[in-house]
Amino acid sequence: MSHSERELSLVLGSGGARGLAQIGVIRWLEKNSDFHIRSIAGSSMGGLIGGIYAAGKLDLYEEWVTQLSKYDVLRLLDFAFSRSGLFSGERIMGKLEEMLGDVNIEDLPITFTAVATDIESGREVWLTSGSLFEAIRASIAIPTVFTPVKRDGRLLVDGGLLNPVPVAPTLRDSTSMTVAVSLSGRSEEALEQTESEPESQTSDQNRYRRAIGQFIEGLQEKLGLSDNLESAIDVFDIISRSIESMQNSIARFRIAGYNPDHLIDIPVNACGIFEFHRAQEMIDLGYERAERELGDIRRR
Repeated sequence: MSHSERELSLVLGSGGARGLAQIGVIRWLEKNSDFHIRSIAGSSMGGLIGGIYAAGKLDLYEEWVTQLSKYDVLRLLDFAFSRSGLFSGERIMGKLEEMLGDVNIEDLPITFTAVATDIESGREVWLTSGSLFEAIRASIAIPTVFTPVKRDGRLLVDGGLLNPVPVAPTLRDSTSMTVAVSLSGRSEEALEQTESEPESQTSDQNRYRRAIGQFIEGLQEKLGLSDNLESAIDVFDIISRSIESMQNSIARFRIAGYNPDHLIDIPVNACGIFEFHRAQEMIDLGYERAERELGDIRRR
């Protein structure tokens, strides 16, 4: 490796669909050949993107996710009929398992750590060996939305609950720099927008949203919570906003405590936590923010 080349540790944060911006960050690092990713630590969506990249499947995932419409995203949600989560996530994870195949973390060409939360002990868990697919599945198990994962006698859920920007797992690396991506950056007015949708998708989307709403309303009625409630579909908005508020606060403390060499901030209002149909927009944003933060290093 020449003097101008840099080995780096990449930290990928949690934040739902905003995490797709991390694909853009990786693409920028790939294009600029003086940067070499040797280690990745990821939490929640960051664990998913990081694991897929480490397995050499990012091209396949990007091609798939950029083709998703809002209706496609809704169709991927599968009812769990469980007290531990509204959805099992099996449709989504089935697709990811198909992409990843049977691979263990320790066999990856890049050092990889997926961060999850042990819901029973309340402790952070670093997954550095065993099935890559299972590690990603645990790291993205958003409480009350997706069902938890049982692994090694522990009940694991979303790593972003305790560590939305997992810098700590990279402290043991021998790389020359650490680049962290936070999906909890300050809101930017320029990113506020009103989306328009093709008319051909509107009726199907509304029909599926009604089906989701009826399912949740049924649960509310069984629990005696159906009186004087807003539209049932708003439950998703309440859950996502609650989780985001908590993670944004924790992320600021984590970043201040570990102070990575370079921090790429993705504004919190760039897109909603479930807006995966805006994948290409997020990827482009991530690429642009990587250039903004790291471009000067490359030019020097």
